Amino acid sequence: MSSRFCFLLLAAIFIAPSFAYAEGDVKKGKKHFKKCAACHTPDKDGAHKVGPNLWGTYGKKAAQKSDFKYSQALMDANLTWDDATLDAWIKKPAKLVKGTKMIYPGLRKAKQRTDLIAYLKTLQ
Repeated sequence: MSSRFCFLLLAAIFIAPSFAYAEGDVKKGKKHFKKCAACHTPDKDGAHKVGPNLWGTYGKKAAQKSDFKYSQALMDANLTWDDATLDAWIKKPAKLVKGTKMIYPGLRKAKQRTDLIAYLKTLQ
């Protein structure tokens, strides 16, 4: 293989995935959040419901809100809520963290997950 081809291949592997998450539509993501709102609030200083308030979650370690009782499985998972982790979580929470209390079955469509993640990023 030529060195140029190797460089392009490495760039595609390591750089392209980060751009995939940057494409989310915040407005559409807010609409998708309506499904989440049955269990979560998105407001600054919002109350917890069945699930924790999601304000300020992006970029933080999972299971860190001191006034919410998380599953031991999520506390032990040592996750950080970045694009890739959120995508896997929203796609199928029980697959990412075996033993999670979150009963949501998951959101199959990648574009909807990307839009939802774009919205969650605004909750800062």
